[in-house]
Amino acid sequence: MFKKRIWKHILIGCIWAISLGGLVVLMSFIEFKKARVFCREVKIYIPGNQYFIDREEVDNILKVHRHQLVGRNMESINLHNLENKLRANPFIESAKVYADMDGIIKVEISQRQPVIRIMNQFDQDFYIDQNGIKIPMSSNFTARVLAANGYIDEVFGKKIDTLHTEIARQLFKTAEFISNDSLWSAQIAQVYVNQDHQLELIPRVGTNRILLGNADSLEAKFHNLLVFYKQALPQTGWDRYKLINIKFTGQVIGVKSDNFKKDSLKAAGKADSLKLTKDTSQIKD
Repeated sequence: MFKKRIWKHILIGCIWAISLGGLVVLMSFIEFKKARVFCREVKIYIPGNQYFIDREEVDNILKVHRHQLVGRNMESINLHNLENKLRANPFIESAKVYADMDGIIKVEISQRQPVIRIMNQFDQDFYIDQNGIKIPMSSNFTARVLAANGYIDEVFGKKIDTLHTEIARQLFKTAEFISNDSLWSAQIAQVYVNQDHQLELIPRVGTNRILLGNADSLEAKFHNLLVFYKQALPQTGWDRYKLINIKFTGQVIGVKSDNFKKDSLKAAGKADSLKLTKDTSQIKD
């Protein structure tokens, strides 16, 4: 019985020794083959249809056209350094660089996706991406996103940065909400920040403005606006109101053009339900 146990342990030990030996031989073979592999091509993948950075610019960053990669021994190419060079570009969110045993280096790039373009009060233009990061404008591509201007005090230091002011965070939150809704994305063209640091929406259709106030309770505010569009505007027309105030979550106030009286529209809170009431107070010029 004792001898059987000894032979069992010896057999297990031999199996482990053979396995480790085979692994060492395999790794040696891979290293030997790798030492004989030279880079013969660089393939670049940039998914999406917004090209802040194109393949030519990636080539320049990696110095592909200068023959600093193609023709070199794969062992002498630091793929990690190549990734870091790409990530230093402000329009690249992530980069992955790897190589196969056929001498092909593959580059996969994920670009930053802007959700709003900011034109601040200091005449600076920049984007805010989907992660709330400020990025510069591009000479290659202009993104078709919501634009914001007015009394915006968020500054851009010509580098990737987070948001530092409350108004910038409010704009980002509003832009995210609008861009994720096909209806409002098609309807709202611009956001204006007034002197009171309140947000005003500029629609693509009509001459009125929509006073949003801040980015709180966006779902409720835009629901009230939709009900107003469905019930009030078909009866009065798009140009009757110079301002539609939705900053109060339980109320929509339409301020008439040409010194009309103010109409107060109380939101009932249910879908497609809005009560129209008259306010006898005069609008001040």
